Amino acid sequence: MTLENIKLDVDFVRSQFPAFKDPLSKDWSFFENAGGSYVPQNVINKLTEFMVSTKVQPYAEYPMSKIAGNNMDKATKTFANMINAKENEIIIGGSTSINLYVLSNALKKFINPGDEIIVTNQDHEANISPWRKLEKIGAKIVEWKFNTKSHELEISELKKLLNRKSKILAVTHCSNIVGSINNLKLISDIAHENNVIVIGDGVSYAPHGFPDVKELDVDFYTFSLYKTYGPHLALLYGKEEILKNLPNQNHEFLEGKYPYTINPGGPNHEELVSLIGIYEYFDNLYNHHYKNENLSIVNKLKKINDLISKHEEFIANPILDYLSNRDDIFLIGQKNIINKNRAPTISFISRKKSSKVVSEILVNNKIATRNDNFYAWRCLKHLGIDTEDGVVRLSMTHYNNSVDTSNVINALKKI
Repeated sequence: MTLENIKLDVDFVRSQFPAFKDPLSKDWSFFENAGGSYVPQNVINKLTEFMVSTKVQPYAEYPMSKIAGNNMDKATKTFANMINAKENEIIIGGSTSINLYVLSNALKKFINPGDEIIVTNQDHEANISPWRKLEKIGAKIVEWKFNTKSHELEISELKKLLNRKSKILAVTHCSNIVGSINNLKLISDIAHENNVIVIGDGVSYAPHGFPDVKELDVDFYTFSLYKTYGPHLALLYGKEEILKNLPNQNHEFLEGKYPYTINPGGPNHEELVSLIGIYEYFDNLYNHHYKNENLSIVNKLKKINDLISKHEEFIANPILDYLSNRDDIFLIGQKNIINKNRAPTISFISRKKSSKVVSEILVNNKIATRNDNFYAWRCLKHLGIDTEDGVVRLSMTHYNNSVDTSNVINALKKI
């Protein structure tokens, strides 16, 4: 088999996740990955090891403490390498919402009355409300609205909004409702031509392929680690030249010691260390599929990302095709996945039944999903969808398989 014909070994993938053998979950098809993914055994092992052997205050000289501190540093360094960032450019915090609230509080130093902040109505609220709150200090909030026919954010509309008063652009890399992957590199280039800081939300993108933040050239980028096969933490990347000039949001004695200045209270120790397990899992994937290639961490991940994308296209397109051909279903976003134009995050409503009823039918057929607005209520409101009943969302990731695809289509036929 040539390298070009290598396919993701989904059986090997699933063997790494205990949830698929667990009596409670093993008989279900899991379609709520956009809300939080399962974790591989490597992550569980790292968490357990820390709690058993090194659950002490880190960075002292006695062995348990020294190991704890070393592993915390290793986790930070490894994850920085995974997204092609410097070690002093990433912050591990409690959630994406928390990270962005802290960041907005720091960036408001550079906002003067009348300055403009561009937000979209396609994003999750985490990358909208922190910036909208800066209206209180005199900022003008400008909304980049997506097209209600195509459901896409259009670059031509962004260009109309940018001007000399524009200071910050907050935009999603991938919508958790529409599923489209926005061209964040192009968006960053256009924004930077206007001296605008770009805040990229990668929460719905990163589970389908960790980003190369230097390639994207965003100023800040964030995603949730509990949606990328880890514990309930979130990562925030920031360019060093900006981070070092932000006002301290942490203890006074940490003044000038970025990135700790943007991480009040510091990271959760045991969960930070368990992030090593995410890297180990992806390294196992790489070594299982590719032999004897000495590549950097970020280049290994790019190869694995390609395998994941092709697999997700294979398992998601039949569902998209089925839904788009039903007259009683309103499918949000593009009708198929081609060259990673969208994620396998599929949102829809029935024209005849409430989303709650549809969700209940699916759950009764052992499809783990739900109906909701998924904190993207502005997106639903723009589409004229009831934000309380919301949409039904079927979100897949690379450990889903063709059996899951068949199961959900069969369940959808009962609606």
